Amino acid sequence: MNDSAAIFPGQGSQSVGMGRDVAEACAAARRVFDRANEVVGYDLACVCFGGPAEELERTDRQQPAIFVTSVALWTAFVEAGGRREQFSRMGGLSLGEYTALHLAGALTFDDALKLVQRRGELMQQASTAAPSGMASLVGADEAAAHALCDRARGDDVLGPANFNCPRQIVISGHKTACERAVALAGEFGCRAVSLPVAGAFHSLLMEPAADDLWTTLEQTPFAVPCVPVIANVDGEYHKDPDSLRDALKRQLTRPVLWQRCIERMIEDGMSRFVEIGPGRVLTGLMRKINREVSAINVSKAELLKDAVVQPNAG
Repeated sequence: MNDSAAIFPGQGSQSVGMGRDVAEACAAARRVFDRANEVVGYDLACVCFGGPAEELERTDRQQPAIFVTSVALWTAFVEAGGRREQFSRMGGLSLGEYTALHLAGALTFDDALKLVQRRGELMQQASTAAPSGMASLVGADEAAAHALCDRARGDDVLGPANFNCPRQIVISGHKTACERAVALAGEFGCRAVSLPVAGAFHSLLMEPAADDLWTTLEQTPFAVPCVPVIANVDGEYHKDPDSLRDALKRQLTRPVLWQRCIERMIEDGMSRFVEIGPGRVLTGLMRKINREVSAINVSKAELLKDAVVQPNAG
């Protein structure tokens, strides 16, 4: 078994212009965008390459845009000599879990993109149904995050949504509860920053989205991944299609245990992590989780060569 894992980013990694360089440099990557345009029914490539930013930041646009850009970069990676066999594990943060499942062979491109598109639409709808948001706690451990949420919650929904890395936890819930938590954070030994997101992702406010997404999940054919893919909800590896569907549904309303996912893969022998997709969010988190492992970022065409391992190199 080799010691490399491929990881894929989620929302927040987007930027206007993403994917344009790799589409210009690699015809196969350009075809990924062309096919995506046909599947989603609008010019997604134009949104990625030219924005505007307010369009790209919409949840229902952002999710397919990040997914497709990540797949295009992967396609260019393969064209450059990269292989799926380089990786013994795969994972992705929230939306990125769908990218990992597709590239591990559990979902076709069309089915994965349709799921991601539907997921983004449902999360956007749930976000507009009730004023809600998220805030990042810097300097808080798990106990402090729970205590702060208990104090600030009142009659609203509020709880941890992302355990990203040591001393960085994101909380999610009703807007008023988030505002109370930001004001009270200092009493719990941390500082809080409101995040510019559409709604309360990975909270109970996403239950309507999760229930509706289940219908699409049931209708989508899944296969057992060719490469073990780790699940956000529990830090365990996906197994059969039924449990996989259940985990993706629960992911919408449960916290993302990203730190646990990375630590589990390290425990399983992974010492080289390759982030493939727009931005550098996961590479940055990796350095906070464990500085002893290697973290390679492939967010642009010029970085592809850094990720390719030749067959005689192991």
